[in-house]
Amino acid sequence: MASLNKALLMGNLTRDPELRYIPSGSAVTSFTMAMNRVYKLQTGEKKEEVSFVRVVVWGRMAETCGEYLKKGSSVFVEGRLQSRSWDGADGQKRNTLEVIATNVQFLTRAGSGGAAKEKDPFADTPAPKEEMGEIQLDEVHEPAKDDEVPF
Repeated sequence: MASLNKALLMGNLTRDPELRYIPSGSAVTSFTMAMNRVYKLQTGEKKEEVSFVRVVVWGRMAETCGEYLKKGSSVFVEGRLQSRSWDGADGQKRNTLEVIATNVQFLTRAGSGGAAKEKDPFADTPAPKEEMGEIQLDEVHEPAKDDEVPF
């Protein structure tokens, strides 16, 4: 049976990332991302919902995330979903679903809204000829209706 476990997320950090090291010496960073979804009801009223997702990053990428990201930073995360369960301090069984990142791209540059720390990971990288510009997470592009398709 075929299966696929891939997550692609773009959003903003809700707080500063937490960098720590496990006993073997491996770095692990965790942070929570917020992703907005804006939609219209049949009445025409706009609604917004926010989803919060915990992301875990390992190794050198974890150290880089811990150094350069902070609350409000925009990131694009590629990874896989993983569920975990444990017994809480109160004896209750707890469950969580998180993204184990395989790639984290920083979308916020230093000086753009103060969302990056003092060091700029892009400082030695020449600027691309075509800038992507600010990504508006709250923009909604409604699908075209059949009679609006230009062909």
